[in-house]
Amino acid sequence: MSEPTDTPIRVFLVDDHGLFRSGVRAELDRHVPDVTVVGEAGSVDEAVAAIRHVRPDVVLLDVHMPDGGGAEVLRQLRPELPDVVFLALSVSDAAEDVIAVIRAGARGYVTKTISGRELADAVRRVRSGDAVFSPRLAGFVLDVFSDRPGAAPPGDPELDLLTRRERDVLRLLARGYAYKEIAGELFISVKTVETHVSSVLRKTQLSNRYELSRWASDRRLV
Repeated sequence: MSEPTDTPIRVFLVDDHGLFRSGVRAELDRHVPDVTVVGEAGSVDEAVAAIRHVRPDVVLLDVHMPDGGGAEVLRQLRPELPDVVFLALSVSDAAEDVIAVIRAGARGYVTKTISGRELADAVRRVRSGDAVFSPRLAGFVLDVFSDRPGAAPPGDPELDLLTRRERDVLRLLARGYAYKEIAGELFISVKTVETHVSSVLRKTQLSNRYELSRWASDRRLV
């Protein structure tokens, strides 16, 4: 465990669940005197605007949010705020989620099973320059960024732009599902399916579902 710092570390929380943000704030305020929460946001747009204004030391960043998630926050802010450190804090332990945010510029990735004291230690460590991962997640990163035999192949930059839900929609679309069938399969509305498809078309710069199906097949998503 790292030692508490003399100067409080200013932390900003980004998560679309207000109750979770409140819990993290309370846990850090109660037990960790050298870490102070200076702001919070529940959406990508709100987070980008507030972080630009507050300029915290460390951002605790959720991976999945309705309007783009952690990778989108990183895409917009990382180039202009190089001194701000981003630590992903997510319920997901999927390799694709870990790799996407690390490629986007996060300094570490921990899951929401972490305790308050462990989270504070992770914040201190990334602030001091360490890379921090929950134990089983480190292997994903080592495999992808290693050139040793048997390592996972490098990620596709275009594929990394898609959120997990966009990939789910794309996978079903490429299998020939209609929008209504995709909505039923994923327990979302047809309108939401249309929104995800539009987002995927924009990100991939393709024109229609047939081109998307071919694109998905080329990347073995089907």
